[in-house]
Amino acid sequence: MSSKESYRVELRSAARHLSDRGLYCAAKWALELLVDLDVLPSASSSAVSARASAGPSTSAASGFRSFSHLHPDASCRRCVRSDSSAPASAEAAVTPQAGVSYVSTPLPADDGFDGGSNDRYLLAKSYFDCREYRRAVYVLENQTGKKAVFFRCYSLYLAGEKRKEEEMFELEGSLGKSDAVNRELISLERELSSLRRAGSIDSFGLYLYGIILKDKGCENAAMKVLVESVNCFPWNWSAWLELQALCTTADTLNNLNLKNHWMKDFFLASAYQELKMHEEALKRYERLLGVFQSSNYIQSQIATVLYCLRELDDAELIFEDLLCKDPHRVESMDVYSNLLYAKESFSPLSFLAHRVSLTDKYRPESCCIIANYYSLKGQHEKSVLYFRRAVKLNRKFLSAWTLMGHEYVEMKNTPAATDAYRRAIEINPRDYRAWYGLGQTYEVMSMPFYALYYFRKSSYLQPNDSRPWIAMAHLYESAPLQMLNEAIKCFKRAANCNDSEGIALLQLAKLHDALGHSERAAFFYKKDLDRMEAEERQGHNMVEAMFYLAKYYQTKKRFQEAEYYCRRLLDYTGPESETARSLLRGLEISPDMEHFGP
Repeated sequence: MSSKESYRVELRSAARHLSDRGLYCAAKWALELLVDLDVLPSASSSAVSARASAGPSTSAASGFRSFSHLHPDASCRRCVRSDSSAPASAEAAVTPQAGVSYVSTPLPADDGFDGGSNDRYLLAKSYFDCREYRRAVYVLENQTGKKAVFFRCYSLYLAGEKRKEEEMFELEGSLGKSDAVNRELISLERELSSLRRAGSIDSFGLYLYGIILKDKGCENAAMKVLVESVNCFPWNWSAWLELQALCTTADTLNNLNLKNHWMKDFFLASAYQELKMHEEALKRYERLLGVFQSSNYIQSQIATVLYCLRELDDAELIFEDLLCKDPHRVESMDVYSNLLYAKESFSPLSFLAHRVSLTDKYRPESCCIIANYYSLKGQHEKSVLYFRRAVKLNRKFLSAWTLMGHEYVEMKNTPAATDAYRRAIEINPRDYRAWYGLGQTYEVMSMPFYALYYFRKSSYLQPNDSRPWIAMAHLYESAPLQMLNEAIKCFKRAANCNDSEGIALLQLAKLHDALGHSERAAFFYKKDLDRMEAEERQGHNMVEAMFYLAKYYQTKKRFQEAEYYCRRLLDYTGPESETARSLLRGLEISPDMEHFGP
């Protein structure tokens, strides 16, 4: 059996098992990967395979990365196989891919149901699909099979979650904080732990047990149980995501005792992305494209990574291609809307908001896209309205809380902004944008030491982003602090982090000038001038740099360089031009002018 055919058998049977147990998101993910395997070969996909097997692109080393292989020829169409007769209990026999030796993982066998038990399970499943969870629990009360036990416990867990949401709404409103808890956790933990000790629990029961331990705050125990679950049944993507949420550091991730199944590659790529290890995540996703050559999921993840790396043009091309292939797609399109917002692309963002509104208006992603549209129009009240709708639909939708905080900052509503940012941090303490937003909020409230604390947290989580370093530097040089040496250190870090706005170099020059370090000031003015010339920029900053350099070189009796900058200043209008003429007249009568030549 070929490698791809093995993947098909695994994914097809895994999707059936997942759907049969009510894990619909994981089943959908598996089926999308299955369809992505059933693609007619093309020259484009062959190039992807060759590139993936060869390892990371050599063009990345030269500072340029090509992603043309992610846009297949329009003549290549998907061809979904109609054969679904593969045996459900077939054991995986995966052919090693690109020199990697993957383990074989057996698919779980179904419990032996008699006729009545199977009918009761089907009845419980119908109740579950209608969100009547407690009726499903009652129907399976006396069933002892692993499948029935998991489904009963899972239904009871969801019933507790449903009641918790109702209590939160009753006590504090739809967006308020509450101490409401899932009252079923204690009994479920007791039952599942005893089943685990007895060895009568399957991978799905372990997955549920891991969720319960995680909800109770037992993170180390939850991590151990979830690792056990994914090693038994690696196709449950929901279990991988729960495990990913517990991996807060690269060391934790590297210490996981995971079998070398091919699903581990998907997990590591996603975990690297969450830990802001974007280059590592990109290499993993490019390698996975060698097998899943038209995977919309992988392409959307690559586009998201490129967006985080600020390679906006490449990311935009991939998102556009995704919408052409899947015009009703909503997943990850909120990231695309953030990209369009950053580029101030009003018309594409308007078109995207209209499209998702027609597809599914009441999805958190759709609400965020529409909110970004109103924010770009300057209608911040309407933007907040849609962000609030997004978090009503999903309290844990991280980007909605963070972006809502940004909107409140624009509206000068600092208490609401602070609350929104703190809610985002509660959901994900690694969200550097929320920490940065809190810093901005406390800066507006003239509380510089609090602001410094939050900016430091943001820079720790995202050390290669110049914005928190610049924000800290501005605070250090502000009137309340006047810690200029600390400000210089921060501006230097920002300059080394690809400061796209060119703030750091100019501020370094001004600070050194204020401290009387004329040589260092001239060095940074020269670097800033070179940067502006390379980017073909014009403006007051360029005039300021040339004016300082002309005076500096005159003071150092380096008249040739002084004349060069003075003559360049004559092309501008304003007082600097007149001062340059005065400097030139002084240079013409200087006794050292013989060094200039004719």
